Amino acid sequence: MPRVLLIVPTGSYRAADFFAAAEALGVEVAVAAEQPLPLVEPERFLTIDCNDPEGAARSIVELAARTPIDSIIPIDDAGVVIAAIASAELGLPHNPPQAARATRDKSLMRRLLDIGEVNQPRSRVVEVARPDPGDLAFPLVVKPLALAGSKGVIKVDSPAQLASIVSRVGAIASADVVLLEEFVPGPEVAVEGIVWQGNLEVLAVFDKPDPLTGPYFEETIYVTPSRLPQSTQTEITRVTEEAVAALGLVEGPIHAELRVAGPHDVKVIEVAARSIGGVCGRSLSFGLLETSLEALILRHALGRHRSTQRRGRPTGVMMIPTPASGVLEGWSGVDEAKDIPGIESVEIAAPIGSTIRMVPEADRYLGFIFAKGSDPAEVESALRKAHDCLRFEIRG
Repeated sequence: MPRVLLIVPTGSYRAADFFAAAEALGVEVAVAAEQPLPLVEPERFLTIDCNDPEGAARSIVELAARTPIDSIIPIDDAGVVIAAIASAELGLPHNPPQAARATRDKSLMRRLLDIGEVNQPRSRVVEVARPDPGDLAFPLVVKPLALAGSKGVIKVDSPAQLASIVSRVGAIASADVVLLEEFVPGPEVAVEGIVWQGNLEVLAVFDKPDPLTGPYFEETIYVTPSRLPQSTQTEITRVTEEAVAALGLVEGPIHAELRVAGPHDVKVIEVAARSIGGVCGRSLSFGLLETSLEALILRHALGRHRSTQRRGRPTGVMMIPTPASGVLEGWSGVDEAKDIPGIESVEIAAPIGSTIRMVPEADRYLGFIFAKGSDPAEVESALRKAHDCLRFEIRG
């Protein structure tokens, strides 16, 4: 039986879906994580520190000497560098460690995309104490170099706001430097793909129908297939392929964010060397057997890649917006939301008693709503109606 090692950062939503996919495929799973997981037997669990990629990779290589590993899969951002280093040492298919690092460091990513002449926003790294925008044009977007999920991302409309917002972002990221980039108007899309020997196969293009205009950039609704003109989608694919090549990514899933400033002006916002976040992958299935995204990733990791197409009706997911910061004491309206036509499921991810935060400090999703419909507009409508049913009790 083939054995896959999953790298599971603390707080990840993804482990259960990968376990289910592995069981269905007859794949044995070992786990490297910072804390024990209840679904994993002790003999198949390895404790690592995700903040020490080299040390974590050494531990994985030592484990592989005792128990053979056929592939290493990082299921969230924190594991991508670890997986690349360990896989290189073990001779397993992998992204080069430098390419993996570029997806975790926005300044390095911007430099490599620039060298590759990939269309992207103009940007520069600045010190928090001296945020000089140089010749960048306002409005700008301030970003931490390493965080994900819109945490610490804030728009700056004028020079008068710059110092205070840069200071806030630096505090959120506990960093002395941040990235400034020119704000790109226009709709934002997400591309889900898988790279096989350097070739990108686009699995889905998601529209983000809620306008992401700032000052914060909380992601909410994803709907696929995209409603953009086919010519624009072709350009989105082309630019994503260029970005993947410029970063040096050659194996495994990717999740890219792009802005469509015009029909032939698509700019890369960022590329991650992992699949879509949260449990949003449940909105996708592939092939006649409706294979899950996680199963597709496992098959690829074990050399069983096959060309697949997304199947079924248009689908979508809403990452439930956090309405206030504080302690979550309860919720209501879930049953009513599930009764909305087109709604597949409603899942509240944050446990009662947990502390939740609004963007830009948010570090977790409140929950997820999934929908299907006869067309993308119907999916979007169902998600909005279901969300309108939900009420959350949050003690500030």
